[in-house]
Amino acid sequence: MAAANAPIAMKEVLNLPSIGISPQFITFTNVTMESEKYICVRETAPQNSVVIIDMNMPMQPLRRPITADSALMNPNSRILALKAQLPGTTQDHLQIFNIEQKAKIKSHQMPEQVVFWKWISPKLLGLVTQTSVYHWSIEGESEPVKMFERTANLANNQIINYKCDPSEKWLVLIGIAPGAPERPQLVKGNMQLFSVDQQRSQALEAHAASFALFKVPGNENPSILISFATKSFNAGQITSKLHVIELGAQPGKSSFSKKQADLFFPPDFQDDFPVAMQISHKYALIYVITKLGLLFVYDLETATAVYRNRISPDPIFLTSEASAVGGFYAINRRGQVLLATVNEATLVPFVSGQLNNLELAVSLAKRGNLPGAENLVVQRFQELFAQTKYKEAAELAAESPQGILRTPDTVAKFQSVPVQAGQTAPLLQYFSILLTRGKLNAFESLELSRLVVNQNKKNLLENWLAEDKLECSEELGDLVKTVDNDLALKIYIKARATPKVVAAFAERREFDKILIYSKQVGYTPDYLFLLQTILRTDPQGAVNFALMMSQMEGGCPVDYNTITDLFLQRNLIREATAFLLDVLKPNLPEHAFLQTKVLEINLVTFPNVADAILANGMFSHYDRPRIAQLCEKAGLYIRALQHYSEFPDIKRVIVNTHAIEPQSLVEFFGTLSREWALECMKDLLLVNLRGNLQIIVQVAKEYCEQLGVDACIKLFEQFKSYEGLYFFLGSYLSSSEDPDIHFKYIEAAAKTGQIKEVERVTRESNFYDAEKTKNFLMEAKLPDARPLINVCDRFGFVPDLIHYLYTNNMLRYIEGYVQKVNPGNAPLVVGQLLDDECPEDFIKGLILSVRSLLPVEPLVEECEKRNRLRLLTQFLEHLVSEGSQDVHVHNALGKIIIDSNNNPEHFLTTNPYYDSRVVGKYCEKRDPTLAVVAYRRGQCDDELINVTNKNSLFKLQARYVVERMDGDLWEKVLNPENEYRRQLIDQVVSTALPESKSPEQVSAAVKAFMTADLPHELIELLEKIVLQNSAFSGNFNLQNLLILTAIKADPSRVMDYINRLDNFDGPAVGEVAVEAQLYEEAFAIFKKFNLNVQAVNVLLDNIRSIDRAVEFAFRVEEDAVWSQVAKAQLREGLVSDAIESFIRADDATQFLDVIRASEDADVYPDLVRYLLMVRQKVKEPKVDGELIYAYAKIDRLGEIEEFILMPNVANLQNVGDRLFDEALYEAAKIIFAFISNWAKLAVTLVRLKQFQGAVDAARKANSAKTWKEVCFACVDAEEFRLAQICGLNIIIQVDDLEEVSEYYQNRGCFNELISLMESGLGLERAHMGIFTELGVLYARYRPEKLMEHIKLFSARLNIPKLIRACDEQQHWTELTYLYIQYDEFDNAATTVMNHSPEAWDHMQFKDIIVKVASVELYYKAVHFYLQEHPDLINDMLNVLALRVDHTRVVDIMRKAGHLRLVKPYMVAVQSNNVSAVNEALNEIYVEEEDYDRLRESIDLHDNFDQIGLAQKIEKHELLEMRRVAAYIYKKAGRWKQSIALSKKDNHYKDAMETASQSGERELAEELLVYFIEQGKKECFASCLFVCYDLLRADVVLELAWIHNMIDFAFPYLLQFIREYTGKVDELIKDKSEAQKEVKAKEQEEKEVIAQQNMYAQLLPLALPAPPMPGMGGGFAPPPPPMGGMGMPPSMPAFGMPPMGSY
Repeated sequence: MAAANAPIAMKEVLNLPSIGISPQFITFTNVTMESEKYICVRETAPQNSVVIIDMNMPMQPLRRPITADSALMNPNSRILALKAQLPGTTQDHLQIFNIEQKAKIKSHQMPEQVVFWKWISPKLLGLVTQTSVYHWSIEGESEPVKMFERTANLANNQIINYKCDPSEKWLVLIGIAPGAPERPQLVKGNMQLFSVDQQRSQALEAHAASFALFKVPGNENPSILISFATKSFNAGQITSKLHVIELGAQPGKSSFSKKQADLFFPPDFQDDFPVAMQISHKYALIYVITKLGLLFVYDLETATAVYRNRISPDPIFLTSEASAVGGFYAINRRGQVLLATVNEATLVPFVSGQLNNLELAVSLAKRGNLPGAENLVVQRFQELFAQTKYKEAAELAAESPQGILRTPDTVAKFQSVPVQAGQTAPLLQYFSILLTRGKLNAFESLELSRLVVNQNKKNLLENWLAEDKLECSEELGDLVKTVDNDLALKIYIKARATPKVVAAFAERREFDKILIYSKQVGYTPDYLFLLQTILRTDPQGAVNFALMMSQMEGGCPVDYNTITDLFLQRNLIREATAFLLDVLKPNLPEHAFLQTKVLEINLVTFPNVADAILANGMFSHYDRPRIAQLCEKAGLYIRALQHYSEFPDIKRVIVNTHAIEPQSLVEFFGTLSREWALECMKDLLLVNLRGNLQIIVQVAKEYCEQLGVDACIKLFEQFKSYEGLYFFLGSYLSSSEDPDIHFKYIEAAAKTGQIKEVERVTRESNFYDAEKTKNFLMEAKLPDARPLINVCDRFGFVPDLIHYLYTNNMLRYIEGYVQKVNPGNAPLVVGQLLDDECPEDFIKGLILSVRSLLPVEPLVEECEKRNRLRLLTQFLEHLVSEGSQDVHVHNALGKIIIDSNNNPEHFLTTNPYYDSRVVGKYCEKRDPTLAVVAYRRGQCDDELINVTNKNSLFKLQARYVVERMDGDLWEKVLNPENEYRRQLIDQVVSTALPESKSPEQVSAAVKAFMTADLPHELIELLEKIVLQNSAFSGNFNLQNLLILTAIKADPSRVMDYINRLDNFDGPAVGEVAVEAQLYEEAFAIFKKFNLNVQAVNVLLDNIRSIDRAVEFAFRVEEDAVWSQVAKAQLREGLVSDAIESFIRADDATQFLDVIRASEDADVYPDLVRYLLMVRQKVKEPKVDGELIYAYAKIDRLGEIEEFILMPNVANLQNVGDRLFDEALYEAAKIIFAFISNWAKLAVTLVRLKQFQGAVDAARKANSAKTWKEVCFACVDAEEFRLAQICGLNIIIQVDDLEEVSEYYQNRGCFNELISLMESGLGLERAHMGIFTELGVLYARYRPEKLMEHIKLFSARLNIPKLIRACDEQQHWTELTYLYIQYDEFDNAATTVMNHSPEAWDHMQFKDIIVKVASVELYYKAVHFYLQEHPDLINDMLNVLALRVDHTRVVDIMRKAGHLRLVKPYMVAVQSNNVSAVNEALNEIYVEEEDYDRLRESIDLHDNFDQIGLAQKIEKHELLEMRRVAAYIYKKAGRWKQSIALSKKDNHYKDAMETASQSGERELAEELLVYFIEQGKKECFASCLFVCYDLLRADVVLELAWIHNMIDFAFPYLLQFIREYTGKVDELIKDKSEAQKEVKAKEQEEKEVIAQQNMYAQLLPLALPAPPMPGMGGGFAPPPPPMGGMGMPPSMPAFGMPPMGSY
């Protein structure tokens, strides 16, 4: 059966190996396809990865490095589900990832192994374990939910599929198991069907199953169907069935009757079985796919066989529904992804013709809306109509495929049927059925609506329109408009009758909707007409419509100016203004005219509107001069000012201040330049000074910075307007710091009578010129003196103020100033009044009036300067009587008493309030003794010292200093720079201290002498106090001080003081003596106080006499003393003596120092004695360890063995390590053996050259490090047998293998190393590293054994590492073999070509080159064979024929000049019809003059430059070559050139055939003329028959008659007459056949019956597979050798190659 006529079309959409998928991974366990969108492939080599193939772009696979046991892509989205078994368990870990978002959605760990899983919906995964089935949703955090347990029939089955119906209420699980023992090759299928609602399972036999929804007539709800296919072996018979049953039939509703059908397997496919089933919901077809590639197609409704064919020569293991095209995808073991689709053009003809099943053909056509059943449907309709079965006819017409019966003729037929009384009209029945089936077409909708409108049932129309049952049209809208405008509008809109919609909106006055609708549908109405229409009735609506037009995309369709004129023509100024204001909002330059226009019309008619527009500032591009003139005329002076730009115009308008708002005028001044503004201000003042002053002031205030303050002041001064100046400066004053501004303001305020403001400014301002202001106020003689008082008080002009007030007899202002303003300045007032010779009574009264508020000190100062202090006596006494404690009051009173000599000593000693320093100073010149009294009372040290020194009062000074006990004072008076120090010391020693009875005073004095560094004077003083019988003779501190002072000042007296004094601090004084290097005195002090340790330390540390120290230690016999002696001996290096002293002292505290010193001095025998003493006192690991070490140093190994057997705390490990490090190996061996440290023992024995023992110890240690140390030592000692024993224990560790190998190789022990590695191959723990390392060694040192090793152990080698070794050692044959084993065919091929003398083998290279990934290597191989093995190049190219670009190969060979060398290859690939190959072969054939092969090449392969070849050989010397050129011209359609060439070579037959094939009458007739001219009468006769169809009979007769060739033309004439008589006979025959019509009809019926009988006979084989190897040309037995359905056996199915080569 030809592919074009087959009902099912197959095509290969993808080849998995072509996109890099290895064939080994194209299996059921590695490939998944959950939907038509994605294919997922799991790879495990060269690395674990998952390949995701998007079927929309299959050549761009997404490969991700993922390790998993299974991978599934979600049916709809880029979500990947992964399953992996946890190592060491039977549990599976499940994860779901979103690939686009690169995020994990959820994961779960299943407690048991998942043996099969599948996406059963985009949101649900089905998980099948050995016992149960679970559902796991990807939404939320839910875990898998158990759905049901597997039935017993599925035990030990391989699960191959799991599905659910669309409602997820029915589930089916399918598995396969080995067949029956009597026929094991036939796989058994089992199925478990589970109902979720009933929670029940049913076990069935089935290999494949699928769910479908099918709508049964009479049931509005679709039924759930399950279809399953089974093939079983019972009682020696094979039964193959397809079942279709309904699940959960709905009670009381029409149900689907159970169907079943046989599956016909060809004899060669008896052991084949179904592996998959897909149901096309689009066409309601069942696809059953078998393992060996058979496809069965059945009708879902009837289970009728439709088609059978083999679609794949390779086993199919996976299918998936292709819902978009109603077919399915299938993947076979070769990696082909096949797509099966329904051939819509041939399915129905196939069923009706080949199967002769008309009912099924009609059903398929109606169900799938397929072509091919038109005649059958029409015929059936006519039959039903003729039988008056109108309802059945209506149903058939409604369901007719592609609506072939839904035409006006059908409606007319139903309309023509008369309506029977009491029955529904057939037309209404027809329409009713159409409404239940779907939507009516335009004509049907119109006719039905016409009926409804006539019956006035408008509500039915509304319902049908709401349900989208009617197809809207303009005619339908016109019909409905007669009854309902709104409904008509809806119909117009749906029908896209745009003019009618616009008209309807206009009638409804919904103009805004017109624009919206027009934009939606892209319609352009007559906007101007619409606007004019709206203007007549609704001006405001017209405005809104115009605004909507202005907002349309692409701009307003009507010019704004035109719209405005329409409004103005009807005097609609307000509406025009509203429109323009809205559209001109963007303020664009191109709208300047419109802006001017809207302002003009409003300035003329509604000035207030124009004013508002201008105030809003929305326009900036209008004609400003024009608008300015109109504003001036309209009285809008401020707007005129804003628009005028000429100064004369501004000056003319601005004087109309009576009609201008002041604030606006002020703001306008801000727009003028400085010069224009000042000029305008001057004009305003000239016109009306009083009336415009306020405006000018306001302008000056607002713009003083721009205009300049000086200019404004000058303007006001020019018009002598102090009032303006006052108001202007008043606003500016607070922000100005200019003294002149402040003064002018004060002056303006004073001249305008603003006395309070003058007073305020003089009080608050800090910036006016005080001198200038004072002089102005004095000259102004204001009645109120407060401003002057403010200035003088603030700026220090009080004397001037008082003088002004006193001379102007303003005494009350003086009193007010003193009493209320500033009493603190009263002294200055009093002083000025005294200078002005004011009466004392007024002054006293003034002073008494303020009393305590008066500052006394300056007042006294002022009076004292003028020698009028007694004036204050009464005032001061009054203050004292009030209890005043003010020091200045008492100072002044004291001065008055001293001057009056009124018992001043009493006042100075009893008054506690005066200032001693002030009063003493006052007394110095009057009486120094009174000054001393005052200074003593106030402790004024400096003043008292100065006055006593100045007046030689040293006794008073000495007593004061001793009594003060002040260190700073003592330091000052005892300072060497004090010229009176000696006199003071004498008075202190002779008078002050002897008189004192206070120890504190004595102590302070002594301390002062010490501080002043007067040791001799201090000794003299202390000898008098301590040695002479005084109250302080036995004082502890003074004795200490005396000795310490002597130590410092006179050491010769120290020993005498030590012997004479007993009550001093011996330890402290002794330490001081040591510091002063008085060691003998210190030793005497320590010895006197029995401080033996300190004494011996003096002997050891200071005197440095160990002998005296030893002698002193023997005398006192104290352990502490011996300890100190021992330490000193140890420091001096007298280690043995020190050890003896430590033993005497029984001191074990310094054992660390003793150990260190003993080791340095090598006195280990003494150290042993000391450590034995120390062990009795302390339990320290250090002591025991050192004792062992000391035994070892003196070679007392026996004591070591005894010691370690006794209880001890030694850290034997550390001791052993120390002995080992210091090469005391015998002692270390004892220690390591005792503590079982076999690793260290082994190393120690190595050092002792005891290798056998070392190996034994290493075996016990069993440590890699130990093995290595012993091994390496044995290698160095050439003990290779023992080294190999060690090495075998090392090389089993991968990490240590390389180190051992390098050690051997660095020492040249290659053979021994190879022997070691060879021995390691037999170890149980032998790993890849050993095999690899041995291979590397063979490569380096024994290359003859390398290839054998590689071939034997290729699976256990680290091939990349060995590849590097072979590459380094240049073993090219072995390197090539390794590359092949590692699947690096590119590198293998490169190696062979680069090193061909050693690595090349033709057969091997052919196997390699077909597997390489790099295309360039193909062409490199071509070059390689061309250079080195040209005799084998064709064999190699034949291998690459399917992979190389033949054009490029030909180009390579052409450039090399060896094109003929690859002629066999080009002949082999010429079937591909490649231009370069064809041209090359043709060129070779031309050179070889092989015209037969050349003609054959031209016939079979037309892809070459035909004209070029023809031109090349048309002048060839060989006749046959020129004939080929003519043949080429003929094939190319160049008839004239071909004929000319044939005529030239006298090949008249070729010329005639060319003319005949050209179909051109002129060429044929020209050839006839040529033959006549050449006298070729026979050729003329032949040409008449060859070109019979082209020649005209009249032309032929004319030429023959003219040239006397009637005889040669006569056969032609006979044929011509016979042809025309035949045509007449045919006409007569047609007429006779028309008369025999009845007989013809009967004959046709007979033929139909015969065809049906034939179908019944061929039904088992009616669905043949196309011819394939082993199956012949179909299932019908020969002869004749025909395929199924009468097709030749050589015709492949579906345009595919025959199965033998597929």
